[in-house]
Amino acid sequence: MTMTEFLDRDIADQGAALRGGQLRAIDLIEATLARIGQRNPALNAFVHVDADGARHAARMVDDALQRGEDPGPLAGIPIAVKDLIDVRGMPGWCGSKALDPVPATSDARIVAQLRRAGAIIIGKVATYEFALTGPAWDQPYPPARNPWNPAHITGGSSSGSAAAVAGGMVRVAIGTDTGGSIRSPASYCGIVGLKPTAGLVPTGGIHPLSVTLDHAGPLAASAAEAAMLFGVLAGNDAPPRPGQPVRGMRIGFARGWLAGAQPTVVAALDDAASQFSLAGASISVIEMPDYDLFEAAGCVILQAEALSEHLDRLASHYDRYGIDARRNLLTGAVLQPEDLAAAHRLAARLARDVDDILGGCDAIITATTLQTAPAFDDFGDGAAWTPMRTLPFNVTGHPAISLPCGFAEGLPIGLQIIARRGQDAMLCRIAGAFEGLTAHSLIRPPR
Repeated sequence: MTMTEFLDRDIADQGAALRGGQLRAIDLIEATLARIGQRNPALNAFVHVDADGARHAARMVDDALQRGEDPGPLAGIPIAVKDLIDVRGMPGWCGSKALDPVPATSDARIVAQLRRAGAIIIGKVATYEFALTGPAWDQPYPPARNPWNPAHITGGSSSGSAAAVAGGMVRVAIGTDTGGSIRSPASYCGIVGLKPTAGLVPTGGIHPLSVTLDHAGPLAASAAEAAMLFGVLAGNDAPPRPGQPVRGMRIGFARGWLAGAQPTVVAALDDAASQFSLAGASISVIEMPDYDLFEAAGCVILQAEALSEHLDRLASHYDRYGIDARRNLLTGAVLQPEDLAAAHRLAARLARDVDDILGGCDAIITATTLQTAPAFDDFGDGAAWTPMRTLPFNVTGHPAISLPCGFAEGLPIGLQIIARRGQDAMLCRIAGAFEGLTAHSLIRPPR
């Protein structure tokens, strides 16, 4: 098998080849570095590549395997990390000129867990400024571009994570998700993105946006790889590779939340529901709470907590923030403590409502985003609204995963699946089953 073929195999296959002696970690890293060098200039995914550090880590993995030791479930696997997460020895901009990119002195908790599992942190990838809004051209690096069509955005804020995976530079990456920042880029870029159950994946060492809504999780080329990475991030043994049959499962279709969606998105979601039904799942159209209520609660919580986090830095470095980031943060200035308290009460009520719905079904399906990735030209006058259906599950804390379910004019469409809290592994199995029912996840961007 050629190195190009190894790069395009999933991380379980790469790991088996490493343990079986068909592949050396140093060769995998050299091939990954070469591919980054070839593809990153067109996509702007990576903002820092630690070539020397990756080579050193790879040699350590090879030496351990030669001694008959097991360096961990992700031994030798290259992983990209969002530029919002501390990685020892690597600079951190958080996508903003308001921070001096001093190398971190320690790893974020999830990065430390990845290293203990044998993973190799190959570099950091782009984010929207402080995970707020984008794309923007007044950040320390240019916005990442969509591998399916570089004239279109990746979505955000885990923009570089999605571009790096969809662009084939790495199989897996780490992102953060406060209102959809893992799932919407996954949708726009045709990959898998998992927002875990609230609290399962530690966020220590990650620059906060909203302490209530922040999550960290994997973006991956497949549901199986997302599941493997989630197991490590959550501090568990990697879950079984997903793909168990969905026959007998009860799946609720939140079709009412597709109002106003691009017609091709509605058609793709209807087809996804049909595929589940043909596989033996019981599909029923369900009534969800009014989406606007989730957005109202989530936006108040996010804006209030984001302003609180940035208030001191805004006072001292106001002019170094990008214009869209400043505008976004300052919307929190009109909120009063009673507004935040009311938003938390509403969020708790909505979480109970979703719990009740999931009491009658095993999972919920709906769209991730209501349109395919917009073009950069749509943002010529600054930030623009991009309709999504992701924020509700940051508000409620339920796990949610996005994976490709179709294409429109060469751009991917994302299916979102939601499960009960704590059932992240089952969620990955449902996603894996859907991958097995369709060929969407096998289609890759043009090179």
